[in-house]
Amino acid sequence: MVQRTLTLYRNSFRGFSREIWLLSAVMLINRSGTMVIPFLSVYLTQIKGYSLGQAGWVMSCFGAGSVLGSYIGGRLTDRTGFYQVQFWSLLLSGMAFIALGYVDSLAAICAVVFITSTIADAFRPANMSAVAAYSRPENRTRALALLRLAINLGWAIGPAVGGLLAASIGYGLLFWADGLTCMAAALFFRFALPEKQPAESSRDQDGGGGLLAASPAYRDRAFLFFLLLTFLNAVAFMQLFGTLPVFFKQEVSLDEGMIGRLMAMNGLVIAIIEMPLIFVVEKRFRISQLISVGTLLIGAAYMLFNLFGPVIGIAFACMILMTVGEMLSLPFVATMALNFTNDNNRGQYMALFTMAYSVAHIAAPSIGLQVAGHFGFSTLWYLIMGFCLLVWAGFRYLDRK
Repeated sequence: MVQRTLTLYRNSFRGFSREIWLLSAVMLINRSGTMVIPFLSVYLTQIKGYSLGQAGWVMSCFGAGSVLGSYIGGRLTDRTGFYQVQFWSLLLSGMAFIALGYVDSLAAICAVVFITSTIADAFRPANMSAVAAYSRPENRTRALALLRLAINLGWAIGPAVGGLLAASIGYGLLFWADGLTCMAAALFFRFALPEKQPAESSRDQDGGGGLLAASPAYRDRAFLFFLLLTFLNAVAFMQLFGTLPVFFKQEVSLDEGMIGRLMAMNGLVIAIIEMPLIFVVEKRFRISQLISVGTLLIGAAYMLFNLFGPVIGIAFACMILMTVGEMLSLPFVATMALNFTNDNNRGQYMALFTMAYSVAHIAAPSIGLQVAGHFGFSTLWYLIMGFCLLVWAGFRYLDRK
């Protein structure tokens, strides 16, 4: 049994190009400094004294910048290639995170958050295009999962360290740590992975989209319906970043250190389990089935608080269920998006895909914090569960088609 498990684990990590491994190392360095965003809503409400609604507007500015950054990043990727977009996004966003720690007024914070997310999220369509270029269709989901593993290993480090720094020293150091790790990732990227555009490959053959990729992304009705489902899935999941930390602080009475450890647990579980899990389930189930089940589990994670109350044990169970739902939905959502593309239009498709997440960054904190502020967290969790049921039904429809 142990030998079979070890063999399965080894096989799940085989078949990747050198470039995929190096891209994963870049992500690990970058995300190990993820300290500002997980605690930004807490920083705004507890340190700066802003209301939940005002914190929601700041987080929505982050989403608005993300929309613009995704659009710019996609356009630049198709025009200049994914390499330069990734390097300059990492370098300049590091400087912006440091600057964010030195602004105080609500208007200034909103402006700098908008600029920071615009620069940072130009990285995303370029990075997904790089993954598609450096992987093969048969191992693309696992390649995306490998980058997610690096992201979540960093996520296990960043928020945990950030929570300890915030609790013991103060929030000021978080902005410097986040900024310097972004710049370190940029320098590692520049020296470890020299610029080299891969040769064009034939149009992707893996399920569900190669034939659709000939038309512009904004005219592809199947892709647009997929983006709507992606958006609703993201709104549900992204409560983890803007709303759930505030809920843990105010309703469950957890300190920043415990909040950071709960979020770190999410990253560690994904780092350990996701690769072999994907290696097994992708051969047995269709992508749309996995996404729909994963989304239901995300909704169920929030509903635990309505069923059993805001206590620390339920917070732990919520993070476990959320993590399983994330592993079953997010990697396959990204794979399905890439399946719509070819080498000539990948930037525009990935721009729209990442923009769906960016719009969710606007909607998620605004919906979460505004609904919680006016109607309570219990109402919010019912609403998010409703979103997840709609996504489940939508992907069931795609599965039948």
